[in-house]
Amino acid sequence: MPADSIMSVDVEDYFHVEAFSGVVARDQWSSFPSRVEVNTLRILDLFDETSVKGTFFVLGWVAERFPRLVRQIADRGHELASHSYWHRLVYSLTPEEFRADTILARDSIEQASGKAVDGYRAPSFSIVSRSAWALDILAETGIRYDSSVFPVRHDTYGVPSAPRGPFQVMTGSGPIVEAPMTTFRIGYGPNLPLGGGGYLRMLPSWYTRYGLKQLAKEGLPVICYIHPWELDPEQPRIQVGLKSRLRHYTNLAKTAGRLRELIAARQFTSFRDSDLVNASQLQTIKL
Repeated sequence: MPADSIMSVDVEDYFHVEAFSGVVARDQWSSFPSRVEVNTLRILDLFDETSVKGTFFVLGWVAERFPRLVRQIADRGHELASHSYWHRLVYSLTPEEFRADTILARDSIEQASGKAVDGYRAPSFSIVSRSAWALDILAETGIRYDSSVFPVRHDTYGVPSAPRGPFQVMTGSGPIVEAPMTTFRIGYGPNLPLGGGGYLRMLPSWYTRYGLKQLAKEGLPVICYIHPWELDPEQPRIQVGLKSRLRHYTNLAKTAGRLRELIAARQFTSFRDSDLVNASQLQTIKL
């Protein structure tokens, strides 16, 4: 199977992130000045400039409030997918809560756009070994592929033992394709994250360039992800602990430049238009 390079955007506002969930209650979201529309349009313009088509994993809460933005994403040739409705960690929910959230998010995005939603990405990559049951619910509710598994060790997410390339999970409701987030290795060392979010913002550019070379040698795909708020150094500051401040605010002014560098290094497409989730033969595993 040929390696693809996928560009993806997790469409959420700066106050939606898990790092702020302890100080920003969900019933307060509407009181914060939203910047998701202007920042997503900034990404759309950058993608138009660089001839990139990608997959936009949209928060259902955003789709309900900014349907014109959702339609514009689709009208400009990009794929729409789901990033949940309430941006809650999957393993903090019951199966019933997850099912209701998944259905609500998908309905919100489809009603805003008139387009079918086939893909899903969990908030903070929170489909891990103890929440692998979520894949059964995704398949049951009509999701064809997921991109939530991150084969790394992290304090919030990660399935270090998961395959580093796309695979298939057979559920009680049928198969679902898993497109894990990008990692590379140096020798026999641990999986190292690459090409997205804080890793693109905070780690030096030489690290990204080296990782891309390693992946080319292995023939593995690159799945890049970015959040609209990561291109917004002017966003309001929220008072949280040092670790969360460092993760969220470091190098915001450098994100656009680093994203351009990454785009120049590969030719990117969406999940919809790639071979990754359309392949007929994938390894079938159980998480």
